Amino acid sequence: MSRDVSPIRVLAVDDHQLIRAGIATLLLTESDIELVGEATNGGEAIAKFRECRPDVTLMDLQMPETDGFDAIIAIRNEFPEARIIVLTTYTGDAQAIRAIKAGAQAYLLKSLLYKELIQTIRTVHAGRRAIAPAIAAQIAEHSGEESLTPKETEVLRLIAAGNANKQIAAQLSITEETVKSRVKNILSKLGANDRTHAVAIAIKRGIVEL
Repeated sequence: MSRDVSPIRVLAVDDHQLIRAGIATLLLTESDIELVGEATNGGEAIAKFRECRPDVTLMDLQMPETDGFDAIIAIRNEFPEARIIVLTTYTGDAQAIRAIKAGAQAYLLKSLLYKELIQTIRTVHAGRRAIAPAIAAQIAEHSGEESLTPKETEVLRLIAAGNANKQIAAQLSITEETVKSRVKNILSKLGANDRTHAVAIAIKRGIVEL
């Protein structure tokens, strides 16, 4: 790297110290990339971004307090040019689409961190997108399908938590018939055989979390 070129400044956001330490170790070997800050949740990430103004932010999604999705939205609202790479253990298309809509430019599986992180940082810094092939394939597979509505997703979350139709109706202040109607739509949209199958599909795709 020539001396007149500034290194790519990176902010790492993850609630697991081992992941942040691994990222720091990886970046130490690269002369054109510099770790300028760390955060353990979305709220810290927003504050650290304001303080450090990184070129690229590495953002976990599942974190306590403020999660990665809300942090991405907040940062991009305040800094529209922010470049954000999502780091995740989930291959599901629903979470990837949600992250991209929130403003992320890249979606990288943590299992590929040591193999692909450096190149992904350079790609995003250069203004290009980067989506892990496994996730891109998931997005393509479900691209023509009708999405669950927020109300259907709400019912599915309650099913995943072990609630029967009567309990769901009581919690949402709706009739059992309305619950049954939403369950029927959920099964149809997900191509599921039954409620258990629907929950399994939804977890795999990142529509709901246990």
